[in-house]
Amino acid sequence: MTTQTETGYESLFNGEDLDGWFATPRVYGPMWIGGPTLRELQADRPAGARFTDEYFDAAPNRPAAWTVEDGAIVGRQDEPGSGFGGFLLTERTFGDFELVLEANPDWPADSGILVRKTRDSWRGFQILVDHRKSGSIGGYYGNGLGGFHAVSFNLDADLDEDGQLVRLREEDPATTLEPLDGKHELLTYGATADEFLAAWNPGGWNELRIRVVGLKPVITTWINGVKISEIDLAHLDFPNYDADAVAETLGSRGHIALEVHDTDPKMGEARWGRDSACRWRNIRVKELS
Repeated sequence: MTTQTETGYESLFNGEDLDGWFATPRVYGPMWIGGPTLRELQADRPAGARFTDEYFDAAPNRPAAWTVEDGAIVGRQDEPGSGFGGFLLTERTFGDFELVLEANPDWPADSGILVRKTRDSWRGFQILVDHRKSGSIGGYYGNGLGGFHAVSFNLDADLDEDGQLVRLREEDPATTLEPLDGKHELLTYGATADEFLAAWNPGGWNELRIRVVGLKPVITTWINGVKISEIDLAHLDFPNYDADAVAETLGSRGHIALEVHDTDPKMGEARWGRDSACRWRNIRVKELS
């Protein structure tokens, strides 16, 4: 479903149903081009630190739950607390474009927007909406593309006595689940935590704008009009990331996708709460020549 909206943009969501979108499960394939799958890679980990064979066997049939509620797309695990994630993809594919949308994630909810995503695998460039402890919003991750994790800050939250979000804050490195360890060096631009926090509306709707340009793209992210990050994927230097191989595999066009994360053995419900959801609305795109 596409309708004309502000100049040059088309709406990708009609606010009523999922016309123009389809769901797929979050299934792990190769971790990088020509690399092992997660199932193969984790074989030597302790039992409590890896996904079970039962999980891998069931995941292809559990694409998360996607509904439309109060004019927004809502993504949840199916069933709540089941641990299975999924993607909701545009039926159309896009090359160079600018995407604008609003997000309202629960805490904790590890979500994201994928661009240049392939139809039948988890591969794509992810713009992070990791609204959970040690997460970051507006940075990047390479799904099935070497797992590069390019962020310039980590987040934590203050909660009230009922466990409800009061405010976000910069994480104390001493308590982190995912150390920064130079991840900011993968970016060509990265905002500070203070700049992000001044822009972000905790517990409400936030506008994300994402620009994707090039076969080996430069991706830029803004939140509520504030530039948060930029990455040059033609020149990214990261183990197991090969810009030429990635460009050949993904091509110049791909789907746009929304994500519900699985609940992995490392973080459990700290990654996606049992009853958590992420909401998306006012989704529109402008294709660039």
